[in-house]
Amino acid sequence: MKKVTIPDVVAMKAKGRRIVMVTAYDAAFARIFDEADVDVILVGDSLGMVVLGFPDTLSVTMEDMIRHTEAVARGSKRAHLVADMPFLSYQTSIPEAIRNAGRLLQAGAAAVKLEGGRSMEATIRAIAQCDIPVMGHIGLTPQSIHRMGGYKVQGKTDSQRERIIDDAKAVQDAGAYSVVLEGIPTALGDEITALLSIPTIGIGAGVHCDGQVLVMHDFLGMFDDFMPKFVKRFTELRKPVRDAVDSFSREVRDGTFPGEEHSF
Repeated sequence: MKKVTIPDVVAMKAKGRRIVMVTAYDAAFARIFDEADVDVILVGDSLGMVVLGFPDTLSVTMEDMIRHTEAVARGSKRAHLVADMPFLSYQTSIPEAIRNAGRLLQAGAAAVKLEGGRSMEATIRAIAQCDIPVMGHIGLTPQSIHRMGGYKVQGKTDSQRERIIDDAKAVQDAGAYSVVLEGIPTALGDEITALLSIPTIGIGAGVHCDGQVLVMHDFLGMFDDFMPKFVKRFTELRKPVRDAVDSFSREVRDGTFPGEEHSF
């Protein structure tokens, strides 16, 4: 199948075709998701939590993102590949933001994603003007958890709603080709999706967005201790993996593995 490009993603909104986006952090899962016909693979800075074991995304570095983007790019040949810009890779200065966005494209991404609306308008515009495609991210922005007081739904008050709508307009006006809406009421997700000409991709933003994204560890059921309301667990992968390791351990300890058929 042909490579999914940015014009393809943008056209999906006009055609009414819902965009399927998942996270991946290594070549093996990227290859599986490619075969499963997802439209977009995101190398998310969520790797800090689900892969590296940090309590949040703030400790993820450019070097982390580059290494995992390279791995996913080697596994995925068809899906549109987006890489997150980690904390402090774009907030310090516009030249630094452009440089770091370019490094992610050199690592294999076709676009970068960064958090923030009106406050990041100039940065998004500068990166996009360098022909580096930008996906926005507004609403609940995990790199801002200290300001927000945790992972809380945004846009529930009139002032928050107006700010998020303004952020959406700013991201589009700055040249982003799409935007992630995270952790906002369904009605607000619907309103922003109707307002914008660029696709919206929701995560906890309701059914009316132009697409949906989930973290792979969440929808594959790989953790028992983190189950956000917006996540549907499409399988429970943790149990069969645990069962397989238990069987391996038992057979090693009782001497039944390796058997004659596994020996030279």
